[in-house]
Amino acid sequence: MNTFQKFYNYIKGVIGKMFSRNTIQSALNIDIAISSDMVNAMELFEKIYTNEAPWLKERQVESLELGASIANEFARLTTLEMQSEVTGSARADYLNSVYKEMLKNLNEKLEVGNAMGGLIFKPYVKNQKIYIDFVKPSCFYPTEFNSSKEIIAGIFVSQLTKGKYIYTRLEYHKFYEIARDDEVSYTIKNVVYRSDTTSVLGTQIKLEDVAEWKNLSPVTNIKYITKPLFAYYKVPGANNIDIESPLGVSVYTKAIKLIKDADIQYGRIDWEYEASEKAIYVDEEAARKGKGKINFFVNRLKDRLYKKLDTGKSDFFEDYSPEIRDEAFWRGFNKILQRIEFNVGLAYGTLSDPNYVDKTATEIKASKQRSYATVSQMQKNLQTALEHLIYAINVLCSLYNLAPEGDYQVSFNWDDSLVVDAEKEQTLQMQEVGQGLRSKIKYIMYRYGLTEEQAKKELEIINQERMKSQEAFGIISKDFEE
Repeated sequence: MNTFQKFYNYIKGVIGKMFSRNTIQSALNIDIAISSDMVNAMELFEKIYTNEAPWLKERQVESLELGASIANEFARLTTLEMQSEVTGSARADYLNSVYKEMLKNLNEKLEVGNAMGGLIFKPYVKNQKIYIDFVKPSCFYPTEFNSSKEIIAGIFVSQLTKGKYIYTRLEYHKFYEIARDDEVSYTIKNVVYRSDTTSVLGTQIKLEDVAEWKNLSPVTNIKYITKPLFAYYKVPGANNIDIESPLGVSVYTKAIKLIKDADIQYGRIDWEYEASEKAIYVDEEAARKGKGKINFFVNRLKDRLYKKLDTGKSDFFEDYSPEIRDEAFWRGFNKILQRIEFNVGLAYGTLSDPNYVDKTATEIKASKQRSYATVSQMQKNLQTALEHLIYAINVLCSLYNLAPEGDYQVSFNWDDSLVVDAEKEQTLQMQEVGQGLRSKIKYIMYRYGLTEEQAKKELEIINQERMKSQEAFGIISKDFEE
């Protein structure tokens, strides 16, 4: 039994994974292209992210929320300076308006996607307006992949609760890489079920029986498209749960055991402080004066300080103040955090206390490079998914005649300073200045974050100081002038 299967034994289910793979397969008579190991793993990913990991209850410890912190940090680094827009025509302007609205929530949703191994972007039309659904993997069942390991078919699951009934819609998408004889290249099917419990799909009903879905067609066929009408962002890295699966795995997959160790170790630290709390053991009689009256010094102090004992000795009074072993515990705790940082691809000191990072300068630099590489790959995968999403939005725009036809271009600027070694980049730019490939003003703007006007003033001051220094030695040179 592997690690994920062991953890899964503790898991009763998660919100979003409402039905088993077999239930969905039987309902639509379509095979689900995802293994049971991946289903179990995704449920564990979500449990860790929502602070419901199985070991928390088992060991009676609290979550440090490391899973959420790791997912959040990668989402932040990936999108912090992201700039992207759609340009080129009136059609592009419409696409850009939908796109910009989606980007407002991208960072938050990307955090969930990083935790779950991926994120599906699914555009849809409502009241002649395009919206974007962010679908977590637990609400999506892939059914087919192509030779490039791209998802080309899958089932989306959504639910509504109205009164005593639960309504479940299964939305099946299939892209035909080779169009059917009637030239149909895409099919969408909608099936609705009604039940009085979340554990079963229940009885199939008509779409029009649910007000929110009454305008949907049971089957929609679309011609002349070249990609699925949904986009998948995959967390980079190999899938070590199911090596045959093209699905991504959580950013903290390789650190799950360490996250468990960190939660438990922090519980030990917390207990060390609690168990080492100063106490005064005193006989009950020693704490009284006269006719049952409590001594003034006991009455004025918190109950947690005084521990009453029945020793039979009215003069019993003993101080308890053990030495706290916190330094050793904290050092061990930070060693675990450093291993987590290494395994997930974060630089040392991101989660751990920088004061405990007893690494060499070379090791620290290498850890930063690891973080740069991870974020850079995330940006590449996200860009691919967003370009695909804009294609899907454009198709819907044409199908519903929401904007005039026209070409569009998508631009991305990720601000390479976040993912490029700053020292290396600075050296390169200085070399370019020396070779005449970059102006001194542009270099000053980059180096100090100044505007062009500020950089010109700074260069003027530098030249003036240089001239004064050279004049003092009887040397006149204009080598540093622009």
